[in-house]
Amino acid sequence: MSETVPDSERVGLIGALPAPLRPYASLIRLDRPIGTWLLFWPCAWGTALAGEGFDWRLLLLFAIGAFAMRSAGCVYNDIVDRDLDRRVERTRLRPLASGRVGVRSAWTLLVALSLIGLAVLLQLPRTAQVVALISLMLVAAYPFMKRWTWWPQAWLGLVFSWGALVGWAAAEHARDWPALALWLGSVAWVVGYDTIYAIQDIEDDALAGVKSSARRLSGGVRRGVAILYVLALAGWFAAVWLVFPDPVALLALLPVAAQLGWQAMRVDPADGAGALALFRSNRFTGLLAFLAFLTVGLSAST
Repeated sequence: MSETVPDSERVGLIGALPAPLRPYASLIRLDRPIGTWLLFWPCAWGTALAGEGFDWRLLLLFAIGAFAMRSAGCVYNDIVDRDLDRRVERTRLRPLASGRVGVRSAWTLLVALSLIGLAVLLQLPRTAQVVALISLMLVAAYPFMKRWTWWPQAWLGLVFSWGALVGWAAAEHARDWPALALWLGSVAWVVGYDTIYAIQDIEDDALAGVKSSARRLSGGVRRGVAILYVLALAGWFAAVWLVFPDPVALLALLPVAAQLGWQAMRVDPADGAGALALFRSNRFTGLLAFLAFLTVGLSAST
């Protein structure tokens, strides 16, 4: 069997680190920044749509916080899932599952990353702090969802989209309905792209008894992703309309709609490698959406 993870630690960014640090860098997915991007973008969207898109201090705080909390989430997820990970080909050589990092060391790293996240949190306005803290209950429960429900991706959607509410609150905007619409659209987006991601593990998940939306949708996964992306766009169109009720403003989201449509058409439940590429393309979706919300937010504030 291919030793994929150890090989990846000997090349690239992780390979440049001293050997004792490589398993820890792998544990926080240092060489896979896509998760940080996907956690960051909803935060940036909330700030941009509220008319504060060029507040570089806020964006920098969100970027640092997204890196720290995504890394902490990976460590926590791997602690909880280390036994399941040993039974899935793609994850069996993760540092905790393979024994290259001990559980106690992983908890120490998790605490350190959480302290970085706390430092970022304390720089935000009080309302944003409260909104962010509420999400911790959702984060703590996420790793267990794949054992209890066929839709753990829906729970991830709640978690990874929460930044939209935090970003809006950080801008100290008075109206809340646009933020709610933005968040709901983001939830559907996350469920859609994480369903694509889960295609990689359909066979191994079935053997290990792990539930996922990709397994539940089975042959209908392309249609399911398309419906989720339509719901995402509906939420985002509603958010834009609530901020700037002008049909022209809705045109800003057309590039996002085109990119999501391209993804939905290319989904193939039998193509794991293609699924990973589609999943990663959502960092570009996030950028397109940010530019759209930035345009609308700045237009509404002038």
